[in-house]
Amino acid sequence: MKQMNEHPKNKGGRPKKDVKKTQIITLKCTSYDKMIIAAKAKSVNLTVSEYLLQMGKEGQVDSRVKTLPKEVLSLTGELNHIGANLNQLAKKHNSVTDVLTPLDRADLLVLCKKIKELVTLIRNYLQ
Repeated sequence: MKQMNEHPKNKGGRPKKDVKKTQIITLKCTSYDKMIIAAKAKSVNLTVSEYLLQMGKEGQVDSRVKTLPKEVLSLTGELNHIGANLNQLAKKHNSVTDVLTPLDRADLLVLCKKIKELVTLIRNYLQ
């Protein structure tokens, strides 16, 4: 006879939830009310359903909006730009046919200085 395995084979897919939400609540409101609720839910990065559920249970919603300061976004953009330039120079250096020219070496030195400046800015910002 076949023995039953205690652990069935994992078929993949989405994992089962511990507590499945099966109940539905219907709410009637005006289109204006719906628009306001949707806007408030979007402002805290929740779905309308999650927003109304949390408001009903707790009476308030904790804001999930996490915005980075403009300086951090600027530094991130600068680092991405420098990374792209370094990647192009590394690709050129690693290819068999091309060798770094004096202009490429000068670009590398400029990029190294920019990186050092950014590191200094980041350190000053974090202090």
